[in-house]
Amino acid sequence: MYTPEPPYTAGLPPFDKYFYYKSSVQSPTADCEFLEQVYQDARGKTKHAKVMREDFCGTFANCCEWVRRDDAHVAHGVDLDPEPLAYGKANYLSALKDKAKKRVHLHERNVMDPDLPASDVICALNFSYFIFKERKQLLQYFTACRESLKKDGVLVMDCFGGTQCWEPIEEETEFDDLGVSYYWDQESFDPLTNNALFHIHFKRKGERKRRKVFTYDWRMWTVPELKDILLDAGFKKVNLYWEGTTDTGEGDGEYAIAESGEPCEAFVAYIAALK
Repeated sequence: MYTPEPPYTAGLPPFDKYFYYKSSVQSPTADCEFLEQVYQDARGKTKHAKVMREDFCGTFANCCEWVRRDDAHVAHGVDLDPEPLAYGKANYLSALKDKAKKRVHLHERNVMDPDLPASDVICALNFSYFIFKERKQLLQYFTACRESLKKDGVLVMDCFGGTQCWEPIEEETEFDDLGVSYYWDQESFDPLTNNALFHIHFKRKGERKRRKVFTYDWRMWTVPELKDILLDAGFKKVNLYWEGTTDTGEGDGEYAIAESGEPCEAFVAYIAALK
C-alpha cells in the first residue's frame, strides 16, 4: 500500500508523488483522444478501437479515462510494480462508476508475456519502453505486441529527442495552481551507447527540493531506429506523427502524419505501427 510522504513543512498536506506526476506529466484525456485519432488515421474514420492495452501503465490513469469515454470501451493495464497499481485502484479506479470499473482489467505482469489479452490498440507512452537498451530486447517486445494485437490493431508510442538531449540539462516548470515546481533533470548522456540517466524532482512552495522522486535509466532510441525495428518485428506499416508549429515557431500541440521533420533542440514525436 502506497503511503504519501509527510511534508517537510508543517501545515502542508502529505507529499503525493503520483498525484504530482499525473498533474505535471500526464494528460489522460488528450492521450485517449489521440489514441482514437491514430486508430482512425490507420483504419478509417468509421473504425473505432474498443479494447486498449496500456503497457508500463503505472497508476493506469489512461485505462480509467479510456473506459470513461465510451460504454463500449475496455482497458487492460500491464505493469510489474504493485505500488502504482495499488495507488491507481485507490485513487482512479475508485472514482469510476461501477459498470466502468468492471471494464478495467489489471495485470501485474511482464509486458513480454505472450498471452496478454488481444487489443485493438496497445500504447507505451511516456517513453517507458526506453527501458529496453538492446535492439534484441526491443525487437522481442515489438514482436510480442504485434502478436497480441487484433487483426487491425495498432501499437502507439511516443519518442523524444533533439540536440538538447545530447548533454546534461535541468529544466524547471512551475505549476502555480499546484504550488509546485517540476524539474526534468538529464544527469548524463553517453554518445557511444545513447544511454542516458534522468530524474524528476519536485519542489513545493516553502519546502526544499525533493530530489530523484522518479529516476529513469534509458537508452535514447531514435525515430528511424524504432521504425526499422518495428518493420523487422513484422508490422506492415509505420506512421510517424510530427508536431505542428505556431507563427512564432513554437509547437502547437497538434500532431499529424508526416514524412519528414525539422531540426529541433527538443521534440516529441509519435509512432504508430500497423499490424
